[in-house]
This record gives sequence, structure tokens and C-alpha cells, in this order.
Amino acid sequence: MSTCDNFESICLKHQEKYRASLAACPEVTSDYAFANLYGWAEHYGMQWRIAHDLVWIKQTIPQDIMWAPVGDWTKVDWAALPCLAGPARFTRVPEALLGIWRQAFGDRLSAVEARDHFDYVYSVPELVELKGNKFHKKKNLLHQFEKSNIFEYTPMQADCVEEVLDMQAEWHGWQEHPSEALVAENQAISRVLKNFDRLGNLMGGTIRIGGKVVAYTVGESLSKDTIVIHFEKGDTRFKGIYQAINKHFLEAQEDRFALVNREQDLGDEGLRKAKLSYNPVQFMQKYDVELA
Repeated sequence: MSTCDNFESICLKHQEKYRASLAACPEVTSDYAFANLYGWAEHYGMQWRIAHDLVWIKQTIPQDIMWAPVGDWTKVDWAALPCLAGPARFTRVPEALLGIWRQAFGDRLSAVEARDHFDYVYSVPELVELKGNKFHKKKNLLHQFEKSNIFEYTPMQADCVEEVLDMQAEWHGWQEHPSEALVAENQAISRVLKNFDRLGNLMGGTIRIGGKVVAYTVGESLSKDTIVIHFEKGDTRFKGIYQAINKHFLEAQEDRFALVNREQDLGDEGLRKAKLSYNPVQFMQKYDVELA
């Protein structure tokens, strides 16, 4: 990873160095999980460099814009950084960093809420147990799936990645007119899955019926108490498949995590409705920021 002013493409060989910086962040949103950066690196032209004890991240497609720097924000003399002395634009800035920057930059800073990038955070016990009226429909769907199918849930291992890739290709093929977003997501999923055994923090699960993978999920440890779900796909010919893969994957984590981050809705109304229907306990807010 470059330590000078030159950025270089995000790659696997520096992932542990990056994760150490990420662990020092006071707040970690889904955008900054390493598998997310790596999976979408080609689509967004993601680059990074190290300077001032921080990992600086730049998106180059469709235009140049900075993401929030990664590291211990509380130990940085922000106003003294030469790279922030002039105009600068940032996206996906977590709320905790915005508060620190407001104190450091005062009137130089302007921020706009980026609602489409808010992370949805849920209680793991709630999504496993699906208790109460607010989860009544989800519970019914789960029961329908479990009563109607002889299925097998297994943790995802490197030796079943090819089967998962086949299922993903089949799922993508069902989309009659896939949007640009779905095409890009398919490429990101393939990039992550093909490097599943090289991405240190990844975990996943599959559901098989008749020996065939009909659902899968891929997640990553985001912090000590939070797991993030990067990708989740199911064969909707099996009613309740999404409730089943979600429940069995989280249950298999054996209380390692209290919270699950299911990323953003990106302004998609259907996705927003679906994410809200699972009753988030928290939103992780992010902002677009400009320094004059």
C-alpha cells in the first residue's frame, strides 16, 4: 500500500494492515469492511494509500471522490493535515467522524445527510427467534419453508464455492432485464466468492435441497459485536427461503454477535421496504461532506 501521495488499487496483500486500521476506528459502517471494498474495487475504481497514520480511500469511477479515512480518528490533528488544507469532497462519512470534523473544521465544513447509504442494523436474537407480532409474517414464511422441505444448512467452506457460484449464475439468469446495479453486484459477488479462502474474515452459509444449493449468504465480522451481511440470494420457488437462510446462518454464529448490519438500500424503494419490514433497531447514518 502506497505511503506517499500516490494511490494504488486495492488488493489482497494489504488486507491485514487495513483491518488493523479499521479496528481502530471509533465507528465502522458496512462500506469499510474489507470484503466490500475488495468486491466493488473494480466497479468503483477503488484505490488507497497510507498517510498520517490513516488509510485514505478514493473512488475514481464515475468520478473522483474520497471516502472517509480509516484509523483512530480521535488521535488525528485534522486541522493540521496538509491534504485537507484546501477544498475536499468526501462521501459515506460516518456520523462519528462528522462530529469530530465539525469541531476541527467549523464553518469550512458542510454536510448533507446521505439517506440512501444509511446502514440497517438489527438484533441478532430478534432475527433468529422472530418473536411477536412485528415478525408474525416472517415467522409464518419460515415455518412454511421448514415444514414443506427436507433441507440441509451447512457453513460455507472453500470447497463449495463453485456450487455457490453456479447458484449465483442461475439466480442472475432469472432476471429478465437485469439493471446495471444487478450486473455490477453479480461481478462483485463473483470477485468475493472466487477469493473466499483468501479473504480472512469471511463466513457464509448454504441451504441445500436434494443436494443442490438453493440459498447462500456471505458475511464478515464488522466489529466485536456486529456481523455484516454482504450478499444473500435464494431460489424464490421455495417460499420462505430468505427467512430460512437468514435465520439458520445467524443461529449458526452461536451468540458471537449481538447485532447484524444488512447494509444500505441505495434508494431502491422495494429494498427499503424489505429492510424496514425486518424492524431495524438502529440506523448507521452517513453523510456527504465538503470542505471549503
